[in-house]
Amino acid sequence: MKLIPLPAFDDNYIWMFHDGQRALVVDPGDAQPVLAALQHEDLQLQGILVTHHHPDHTGGVDALRSSTGAAVFGPARERMPEPLQRLNAGDTVSLLGLAFRVLDVPGHTAGHIAYYCEVPHEDPVLFCGDTLFSGGCGRLFEGTPEQMLASLGQLAALPGATRVCCAHEYTLSNLKFAVEVEPDNPQLAAYLLRCQTLRQQGLPTLPSTIDTERNVNPFMRSQQPTIVASARRFDAHAVALHGAFATLRQWKNQYR
Repeated sequence: MKLIPLPAFDDNYIWMFHDGQRALVVDPGDAQPVLAALQHEDLQLQGILVTHHHPDHTGGVDALRSSTGAAVFGPARERMPEPLQRLNAGDTVSLLGLAFRVLDVPGHTAGHIAYYCEVPHEDPVLFCGDTLFSGGCGRLFEGTPEQMLASLGQLAALPGATRVCCAHEYTLSNLKFAVEVEPDNPQLAAYLLRCQTLRQQGLPTLPSTIDTERNVNPFMRSQQPTIVASARRFDAHAVALHGAFATLRQWKNQYR
């Protein structure tokens, strides 16, 4: 199986997963990069997986459906380009001979879902949309801090080698904030250097892994004493009222 991040817009990735003949794509905000890749690789698009309703994740769905006949799958509780098969937590999507398990991960939006797949003889893969980013997490446009914390906890419990396929190239800006929060984390410092090198070479920093995020992502580490202490230094009153995770998210919202 080949996993390819197709750049779109300023910083989106449309993930393509294929077996050399059949392909699926995740969150195609723009049809053109997908159509070009299908032609270049001589692939048939079998399925389109959507994690949430934002236009930069759904804008290319109609064009791809009409031009390829691919089946579309998306969250049960969000406005989606029809027709599609609507999914709830625990459902399974069968594509490319693989089973993609649906996870309910609200926070960024109210009905956000993710797709987890155990791939024979390879590391598992997670398509997490805008819930989890490398070194960060999505803004809370519709959900609550409690929901996002639970969603990230669910993802953190996946096998450590799971490939984390986020929908945006936000890694360096996220890691800049992470270093502010946890400056003495050696794994974070090493990961930052690695990601800076990748970007200098014009390469994506993704996919990450669940193990990596457990070690460097302050939002996945929000209950660690070092993270809690930093959150308290930023706003002790907010931590007392809302907890360290909510305070970190507010801090990141205004961080430059």
